[in-house]
Parts: sequence; C-alpha cells; structure tokens
Amino acid sequence: MSPDGALPVPASLMTVLVVFAPLFTAPSFRTFVMLACGFLAQSGKRTVCGMLTGAGLSRIWPHDRAHSFFSRARWNPDDLGIAAARLVTSLLVPDGEPVEVLIDDTLFRRRGKKVWAASWFHDGSALGPAKTGYGNNWVVLAVRVRLPVISRPVAVPVMATLVIKGTNSASRLWLARRMVTRLARELPGHRVHVTADSAYAGDELKQLPDGVPWTTRLRANAALHGLPPERTGKRGRPRKKGDRLPALAKIAAAAAFSQVTVTRYGKTENIAAHAFTCLWYSVTGAKPVTVILIRDKSKTGCDLALVTTEQNQYTAHVIERYAARWAIEVAIEDAKQLFGIGQARNRTAAAVERTIPFMLACQAIAICWYATARPPPRRHRGPPSGRTLVHLQGRAVDRRHDREAPPRHHRRQI
Repeated sequence: MSPDGALPVPASLMTVLVVFAPLFTAPSFRTFVMLACGFLAQSGKRTVCGMLTGAGLSRIWPHDRAHSFFSRARWNPDDLGIAAARLVTSLLVPDGEPVEVLIDDTLFRRRGKKVWAASWFHDGSALGPAKTGYGNNWVVLAVRVRLPVISRPVAVPVMATLVIKGTNSASRLWLARRMVTRLARELPGHRVHVTADSAYAGDELKQLPDGVPWTTRLRANAALHGLPPERTGKRGRPRKKGDRLPALAKIAAAAAFSQVTVTRYGKTENIAAHAFTCLWYSVTGAKPVTVILIRDKSKTGCDLALVTTEQNQYTAHVIERYAARWAIEVAIEDAKQLFGIGQARNRTAAAVERTIPFMLACQAIAICWYATARPPPRRHRGPPSGRTLVHLQGRAVDRRHDREAPPRHHRRQI
C-alpha cells in the first residue's frame, strides 16, 4: 500500500498497521499510516513536520494535514492504546500466559506557558537536588514480554494518560487504575497482573476489578492488620480487621527468613525471604494481601518489602515479577533517547493529549513488526577468530568480549 503515491509501505508492516484501521476514518487512516511510517523512517527530529519529511511527503502534503491529524481529526488516544495492547498481546504473549502489565510515570520536558497541562513535576533524571522539571507528566502502561532476540524482559508501551493538575487526572494512581480496569475489560479471557512502584498504592486499589492482582513496594510506615477473627456469635457487627501489627522493622527483626532461589537482573541467586498474609486495610480494604520481606545484604531487618494482592503465589515469582519492573524504565529511556518521543512541540489540548500516545503506539508497532517479520539470522562467515567489530561512536567495540577493542593500527592483520 502506498497512499497518495507516497512512501511505499512494506507488506509486513502494513499487516501490523491495518489493525488500527477501525479507529479512523479512511482519510485519517491514510494520514496515520504515513505519519507512522515517517516516524519510523525519520533519522532526525521526530516532530510533526519531521514525520512528513521521513515519509517523503514534506513537498506533497501541506503540513496542516499532519497537524490537524492530532488537533482536529476524529480518533481517541485511549482506543489507540487498547488496539496496541491487543496487538502486543496477540503477537507476543504466549497462549495461556498472564498479561504482565507495568505502570510508571515520566516527564516530557516542555517550554512555554501555552502548552496544555504543562506544569512543574517531579523528575528523577533532573540535575541538582530539586529533582523537578517543567513539562507534561504522563502515566505509562506497558506490557512486559519476552523476545527471542534478547534475553532480558522487554516492556512494550501501549497506553499513556496525561496528568492534569486541578482535576481527577492529577492523581497518577487514579489514572493507572482506570487504564488497568479498561485493559482487563478489553482483554477477556486473559489474566492481567500489574506491577508498579510504591507511588501506585492507595485507596484506588479498592476499586480494582476481581482477578487483577496488583504488586508494589510496601511503604515502611504502612499500617498492617491481622486477618479478621472468627465470629464469636455475640450480638453486634463482626470485626472487619484484626489487631494492628507491629511496625515493619519489628516484624522483620522477629521473622524467620528462609532461602529462596530467584532469577532477577540476569542473575540466579539465593536470597532470604519471609512471607505472611495480612490486611492493608487503608489501601486494599478487606482483601487480604501477601507481604514479602527480602533480606539481601543486611544481617538484620529487611532490605525490601513487597506486597501483592495475589493469593497462593510462590514467593520467588513475586520477587522476580517486581524485579522485572525495571523493564519499563528501560522502555521509557528508549522512547526518549532512541525513538525521539516527546520531540513534537504541539500545544493545544487535543494535540498534546494525542501526540505521545501516537508515538508510543509507533514504538509498539516497531517492536511487533521486528519480532514477527525479522529476517532469519545469517551464519557468520568472518575470519576463524570469530571476532565481530562494529564502530560505535567512533570506537571499535569487540562484541564477543564486550570490551573496547584496540585501535586499528594496533590490531594484528588476520
């Protein structure tokens, strides 16, 4: 397919893009296809006009056609994210396996007072002690998958919602819970497991749909209670929760830790862990939770405390699942540094709320396209030594030994 005689689209890529056709009108879908191809083909700035240039349309289409796609065309970014999630689930999640969902938020820096919903937010990558930045803050939902081309887990961003101060959307947990609720509804027959950091634990978790476990880091000052006692048969309302448990530090000091074998961050190791069931009533209500205390380096207490709403789950699986949450940090960094997401400078409300979800969908499209249509690996026919050298940032790197190779004039001729 080559709309308007523009950049020819490979058939394998068009097979992925056609999944999104029901979300658009016919003219808008042609614009979507060309902007997506231009986004992937562009090697420079991935602005709106940069996408036109990447598609070879900068002298064929008026730039207003691309800008109006984000500001005035009839399509919904949430529907786009659901379509991307369905695509990733159908292609990259094995049958019968749960859909592992990762949640995090990130700041895309912007300038100017007229940028919609731009404000000051926490930015962990900012220089200096303040750790704040000005721009648009987004809550990102990604699906964690395993790809045959890489050993570590990969997070594929599929949905994103804008944080808007002064509204309900100011709560990142509220946005995350709504995205997860809709995703679980749109993926019938799939189990959805959610993992997030400690910022995503609050009263909103009481409204999670049944069958959607949530795993996060437990706060040190969490108010934990025992399970409600059995009914005594006396008059009056039965108790909803048990007695208040001691502070987390006291629980860890008196706990009996056992050795657990886990595989995380590319290593298999034995760690000390202790699990118990209780109520985190202020967060999950009457739903029991499992708390896992992990002792890595310290000899007393615990180094990390995890909490999950999933019952009858192996301790090692919960620990490995939370360790794999780091994949979304890598995905967000790749989105900014490799894919150039956030480089578009839209300012109006509709354009701002659509541009980032569109670019994240393009990132998901690129991963799905490569994972399903990549060429078969070629057998290396190099010299007997098997050394493969590539030039990275002006340096020759030996990938076999993962170290910097000596300069060319110092290497022995083979």
